[in-house]
Amino acid sequence: MTGWTADRIPDQRGRVAVVTGANSGLGLVTATELARHGAHVVLAVRDVAAGADVARRIGGDVEVYELDLASLASVRAFAARLTGDHPVIDLLVNNAGVVLLGPRRTTVDGFELHLATNMLGHFALTGLLLDNLAAAREARVVSLSSITHKNAHLDFDDLMFERDYRAASAYGRSKLATTIFGVELDRRLRAAGVPIVSALAHPGLTRTNLTPRAWEHRGRFGRLIAWAGLLATQPVRQGALPQLRAATEPGVRGGQFFGPSGLWETRGRVTEARLSRAAADPVVGKRLWAAAEALTGVDYR
Repeated sequence: MTGWTADRIPDQRGRVAVVTGANSGLGLVTATELARHGAHVVLAVRDVAAGADVARRIGGDVEVYELDLASLASVRAFAARLTGDHPVIDLLVNNAGVVLLGPRRTTVDGFELHLATNMLGHFALTGLLLDNLAAAREARVVSLSSITHKNAHLDFDDLMFERDYRAASAYGRSKLATTIFGVELDRRLRAAGVPIVSALAHPGLTRTNLTPRAWEHRGRFGRLIAWAGLLATQPVRQGALPQLRAATEPGVRGGQFFGPSGLWETRGRVTEARLSRAAADPVVGKRLWAAAEALTGVDYR
C-alpha cells in the first residue's frame, strides 16, 4: 500500500490557488500538482524572474506575483494587487519559510527574521485576503508547520529573540507560532460562522534547499553536515503530500493536521499528525493572536 498520493487530488478546475514560496522545494511541488489538476495557480515569490522561469516549466494556468513575507509593505502591496485581480480566492497555502544558522537577523520592520517570514507575514497575508477567501464556496487556508514545533516554547516577553539568540530555537519557535496560528484561525472562523477551513500540515524531514543554504556560511564542514543530514530525509515530492492532502482532499475539517506516519513523523505515508500541547492551547492561541495583530497592524475583525 502506498497511501495517499497526488493522483488522488480531485479536479481543481475553477479554483484560484495561492502558494507562497512556490519557486522551489515543497512550494514548487505543491504549485505544480495544483496546476496539473486544473487550478489557476498564483506563484507568490520574492524573485519574480525565478518565478517566471518556474511558471514556464510548470505550464498550465499559472501566474507570478512578487511577495516578500519579511516585509509588511510587500505583503500589503501583494494583497492589494491580488484581491483586485481575484475577487474570489479558493485556496491559500502558507508554504514559504526560512531556516538560517548564524547570527540573529532582523527585517525592515525590525522583526526577527524567522518569526517574521514564517509566521507574521503569513498572519498578515491571510487576514488581508480573508474577504476574498470568504467569497469562495469551499475556501481553505493551509499553514505549514514542522515537527520542530513540538519541542519549542514561546517566550512572550521576548518574541523577537533579543536575548540568548539561537537560530535553531528561533526556527522552532517560529514554526510553533505558525502552528498556533493555524489552530487559532480555525477556532475563530468557526466561532464567527465563517465557512473557511483552516488546516495544517508538516513535511517531516524532507530534502529541500533550505538546510544546505542554512549551513553555507559554515564552510566545508557545514556543507558536509548539511548534505549528510539530507541523506536521512525523504524526497521533496513525498514531503509535499501532507500539505497537498490538507489543501485538496474532500471533507478535510478545520484544525486537521497532516504529516508523515513513520519514524516519529519524520517520513512515510500521510496521516493525521499530533499537535504539541502549546499549539493546541487556546490561552496561548489567544495571546499570540493579540501579539500578531499588534505587531502587523492587521485586524481580523
